[in-house]
Amino acid sequence: MNVRLPRTWTTVLHLIVISGLIVEAIEPVSTSLLLGTGAAVLGTVGRKLYHYLYETCDENWLNFNAAGLKNDLDRKLYGQHVAAQVILKAVTGFMNNKNPKKPLVLSLHGSTGTGKTFVSQLIAENIYIQGIKSNFVHLFTATAHFPHDAHIDKYKTHLQEWIRGNVSICPRSMFIFDEMDKMHPGLMDSIKPYLDFSDNLDGVSYRQAIFIFLSNAGGEMINEVTVKFWRDGRDREEIQLRDLETELSQSVFSNEGSGLRNSVLIDKKLVDFFVPFLPLEYKHVIQCGLAEMASQGFTPTNIVIKRMADDLIFFPKEERVFSVQGCKLIANKLHFYI
Repeated sequence: MNVRLPRTWTTVLHLIVISGLIVEAIEPVSTSLLLGTGAAVLGTVGRKLYHYLYETCDENWLNFNAAGLKNDLDRKLYGQHVAAQVILKAVTGFMNNKNPKKPLVLSLHGSTGTGKTFVSQLIAENIYIQGIKSNFVHLFTATAHFPHDAHIDKYKTHLQEWIRGNVSICPRSMFIFDEMDKMHPGLMDSIKPYLDFSDNLDGVSYRQAIFIFLSNAGGEMINEVTVKFWRDGRDREEIQLRDLETELSQSVFSNEGSGLRNSVLIDKKLVDFFVPFLPLEYKHVIQCGLAEMASQGFTPTNIVIKRMADDLIFFPKEERVFSVQGCKLIANKLHFYI
């Protein structure tokens, strides 16, 4: 039996297909104006269908899952009890606050492979239906997006315009800045007005946005504290945020290899939490390896993962307790041992 759509539905679908092409072809502000006009013409049915098919900044595509975030941090993040506690409380409290006074600003610090990028992905996955691939999640990498110090003024202007334009479209936007230890120290100061306690700037409110900085800066200090706990015979889980946060913020502020060196963001207390990521131990590397085997479709096998872990570099050199590269190399090395 042939089913024929009503003429109005056919028109709606036709226009939506066209709109889908337009979304890819023109810049966001113009797209929003065009689609707003189209939605008015198409009426309630058209708006509902469009919101179902294409990502929009509303509850259809943004739906914070506090229980999901807790579950992900508990089950998928290994060896980071401090970071897990801080992230869960900070993000949940912010997302449940109907009228925040400023954007949420998190600065994640630790050695490579400890889970900083992974955590930013978990946060995105539990706020946006599309996760890290959402049009409202914006990832910047220092070496890819801001490679030349000579162009710093141009980068500042472009970054300000990008943040302003995208928050205008979706107040609940997320901005992730990776490789902060390679970022020009003055670049982040240019976005200070958007992170401050402001009702709005030129008619735009930034108070629902989230900014996440990822950096290796401070990693050495975090490692030293963790090793000292181990040498003193104290359990890793005894380490608390108060043991690290103050010294970490001071280290990041004065570190020559930090994108927040002498930054007004720290000076004006605009970073809500400096989140430490501890160096991973042998047992955490095993956990990462087993999870990676499962994600690649293999049956997790301890023998395979232990053989791989034994070939990785650990410190201190004699005791081999903490992984130098964390879990960073596991995905690429795994096939060699299978």
